[in-house]
Amino acid sequence: MVRLTRAQQQERTRAAVLTSARAEFAARGYAEVKIDRIAERAELTRGAVYSNFPSKRALYLAVLVDLVEREDTGPAPAFSPEPLGAFARVWLERLPLAGDSPTAGHLQLRSLAGVLDDEPARAALGEVARLEAMLLGLALEAPGTRRVRLAELVLTLLTGAGHLADTAPGFGDPFDVTRACEQLAGIDLADGWDPPHLPLVAPAEACRADWAPPADLVDQVTGHPVRLDEDGVVAVLGARRLSAAEEAVRAARPGDRVTVGVVTGDPAETGRLVRLRIADLTRCLRRVFAPDALPRVRIVLDEDGLLAAAAGVADPGDDTETAVRVHGGSVVARAAGRGAAHAAATATTESSAGDRSG
Repeated sequence: MVRLTRAQQQERTRAAVLTSARAEFAARGYAEVKIDRIAERAELTRGAVYSNFPSKRALYLAVLVDLVEREDTGPAPAFSPEPLGAFARVWLERLPLAGDSPTAGHLQLRSLAGVLDDEPARAALGEVARLEAMLLGLALEAPGTRRVRLAELVLTLLTGAGHLADTAPGFGDPFDVTRACEQLAGIDLADGWDPPHLPLVAPAEACRADWAPPADLVDQVTGHPVRLDEDGVVAVLGARRLSAAEEAVRAARPGDRVTVGVVTGDPAETGRLVRLRIADLTRCLRRVFAPDALPRVRIVLDEDGLLAAAAGVADPGDDTETAVRVHGGSVVARAAGRGAAHAAATATTESSAGDRSG
């Protein structure tokens, strides 16, 4: 008889809970599911469920994350040569089929209706939606342009199509939505980048500190392990400050590697919400855009706070906004608070100034 280690047993229990929960959510819907029924279906105790997932919302989000991360990520269907049309086509694959039950359709759509019913969760969702728009916009941009507002418009249209598929099955034609997204590519939204607070941001503090980042993080944009020892900017952003990522991207110097480490004070719920949305969006991007056309920003989920610790953040939470400039294996500038990502990206330090003059 093979004796499982404690970690193996815990992983087996977690997998059994996820399988049971997915079946219950598909059959009954989020509102009607009871933890006791999930435990009974999995042949586990209620305590075993809660030892892995502290709430029903945490469990539902874990089911959705598992669903997204297990999906096939093959190339986009050969339907549209226009990137926005191809992106829309991939995104719309989640729409339920005619014979799917409403509750199963909720899962297929990654529906969060009735799930995020408190202000902190809604605020985090708003910020991660802005991060999604930035990533799609960066993939669409030509040099000297900004297309984030266009990306916001496209994601609004696609989200609306999903909501209608959830609440009014059969309404609308996905092919019409795809064609509409294609046409939006030519719209002029006079998109610019001029946040009014940036001129008021205090400069980053020059410093000299060892840079020892963790080595086992994954870039959510490419899906590949990431090296964090190159020169550039690392912004550690809480779930309610994710829109500040664009401040680092726009202010970075040519050749800088920009990395955004996402942290949260609530890994079970807010952390899984962020993982779900970023994983969903980046899987669509990887199916549509060639590797060299993906956004040139790295997004890492710093669930253990190790990257935050390397950047000098002792207690990361949802409102964290800290950034550092890394040069020659050292932290040479650090900033915290609103505008920190911009301050670190624009920092002029004695070390970097000396390098430029040479």
